[in-house]
Amino acid sequence: MLFGCKQATSETVKVAEEVICRTIGTVEGIVLEEVPSVDGKDCYEIDAKDGKLLIKGSSPSAICYAFNKYLRYACGSMVTWGGENLNLPETWPDWQESATSPYQFRYFLNVCTFGYTTPYWDWERWSEELDWMALHGVNMPLASVASEAIARRVWVKMGLTEEEADAFFTGPAHLPWHRMGNLNVFDGPLDSEWHEDQIALQHKILDKMRALGMEPVAPAFAGFVPPAFMAKHPEIKANQLTWGGFDLSCNACVLAPDSPYFQEIGKLFIQEWETEFGDATYYLSDSFNEMKLPVDKDDVAGKHSLLAQYGEAIYNSIAAGDPDAVWVTQGWTFGYQHDFWDPESLKALLSRVPDDRLIIVDLGNDYPKWVWHTEQTWKVQEGFYGKKWIYSYVPNFGGKVLPTGDLTMYATGSVEALNSPYSENLVGFGSAPEGLENNEVVYELLADMGWTAENIDLDQWLRSYCLSRYGYWDEGMQHVWTLLHQSVYSSLYSYPRFTWQTVVPDQRRKSLHDINDDFGTAAELFLGYADKCADSQLYMNDAVEFAALYIAELADRHYEKALENGPDAQEHLSKTVELLEVVDKLLATHPDYSLKLWVDYARSHGSDDAKKDLYEANAKRLITTWGGWQEDYAARFWAGLVGDYYIPRIQLYFADGMKTPDTWEEEWINTPYNSQEQPYENPVETALEIIRNNR
Repeated sequence: MLFGCKQATSETVKVAEEVICRTIGTVEGIVLEEVPSVDGKDCYEIDAKDGKLLIKGSSPSAICYAFNKYLRYACGSMVTWGGENLNLPETWPDWQESATSPYQFRYFLNVCTFGYTTPYWDWERWSEELDWMALHGVNMPLASVASEAIARRVWVKMGLTEEEADAFFTGPAHLPWHRMGNLNVFDGPLDSEWHEDQIALQHKILDKMRALGMEPVAPAFAGFVPPAFMAKHPEIKANQLTWGGFDLSCNACVLAPDSPYFQEIGKLFIQEWETEFGDATYYLSDSFNEMKLPVDKDDVAGKHSLLAQYGEAIYNSIAAGDPDAVWVTQGWTFGYQHDFWDPESLKALLSRVPDDRLIIVDLGNDYPKWVWHTEQTWKVQEGFYGKKWIYSYVPNFGGKVLPTGDLTMYATGSVEALNSPYSENLVGFGSAPEGLENNEVVYELLADMGWTAENIDLDQWLRSYCLSRYGYWDEGMQHVWTLLHQSVYSSLYSYPRFTWQTVVPDQRRKSLHDINDDFGTAAELFLGYADKCADSQLYMNDAVEFAALYIAELADRHYEKALENGPDAQEHLSKTVELLEVVDKLLATHPDYSLKLWVDYARSHGSDDAKKDLYEANAKRLITTWGGWQEDYAARFWAGLVGDYYIPRIQLYFADGMKTPDTWEEEWINTPYNSQEQPYENPVETALEIIRNNR
């Protein structure tokens, strides 16, 4: 095969060719063509015969997704976060397929992703992610980078100094919760250097999103104002909201909807954004994320009146800046706080917003069943009363790595919505994970669900998945995935963590997972395929991960016995540490599961040692103590973190008379990390021996 790109015939084709070239290094034997969409929805055709591959698509993401699907199904290859398994043939195999997405939009990302995964990403990593999005058919991603740089300009125009504006912002890793009004000040401030860096980065991100034919969702004003602004305007009305167990000084004040400043500030924000980054159509604003308005619960009429005013104020503030703009809002809180957001309350919020100027992202359709034990929000709220909406999942919370997710639901749930009476205004399908680079099987499945109106046959799909990921499939591999499906991939938990990751059992957020002995059997059997799958990097990734997870579960069993503080507590603690040391060395062979990688990204944004240390501390705080009552919420299963944080912390806990080592945690956060990550030379062989010796 020849390597290098040839001249494309249209911008759509050119951009798609560039993605393909970056993916496999060649477009030899591939012809791409642009075709019209079908009723505003993307479509593609694949026609491979006689060694020639023809792909037609209505957009760059449609072409790229079609190519990716061809790679998986026809060539037994996969490209994903953890690397690739490329088995490119000498000639392209015969294959015919066509599809039209049932959705106008295929949505991706979560506001919280910009804290739990991307806050310190550089352009190289963002560029890789945008290629991943294109290959997985995404055409509507969130684009929140540099929100604070724009907000700073607005606040200066409203009479604040740059220093007063910057003091309002949190540290970079906590910015998502600042954007949603949950948290201010904490681990801040920001400075000019940070803002300039983020503006430059966002220009590159948006340029590539637009080139790929995507519709980025930009940020908008949600009503939250800095303390310095309130001090300058003592006459203004604002509501104090609370969240997360933080002091009120870190919580938000939101303008009253009838404040003249609401529209003025909102208009300025849109104008400043479009002046810097160009026109946008879709703007995200979330004013009540996990927060209740301070209204008398018995004053139903007052509650509904206030909500109607807020809906009108938010929309008008966006429209004042861009009359053609569409307000996008996350529907998470409507399910999370379903007692507050009864149908009449949501109707009130939406009542003064034009139907064609609002899209509700029904964010977590996996959570009603597994966590809230309620009916799905889109059903309760009758398809959101004529407003446009997107059916979405939140497969990951906090960037936690432990496997979880209901594959059967993911393969069927959206089809129910498409066949419901509320499908007329269903304009999109989405995936909104808080953390990326984990549970890759879930996201490969969801990418396919964005292109079908039919249930996916999981047995057939998992067979294709294994062939493309590992290059191998037999009855034994089928048994492995049957065990994985009936254990970790048949449920979903908000807090999939081990007890040793929380020091003591978390009473507020109970840690749950299904890494049981069925999973252990699957891991052991899977490790036996090392020879057959030796050429697959993705097999090695999964083998290491499955083994490390099960050994970590064995460690957890010893740790829970140690917590009983019986006469054999120290023996169980020693065994816990021994097994976790193995886990740390196994994870060091995985390309994504590394504290060093996280720290290196954070430090790369500092121009001197002081700023590097500051950003590193902020990044480490998020994944450990977090802040407020979020302790260990974002617990990661990473090399370096297991060995340098979790092991010493549990040892200190026992050595210090069974006390929580708060002081030690803060010292660890503020001490630059000196990586001691040491991988095994033969991780699969080593892991198999350890599992067999400890089961």
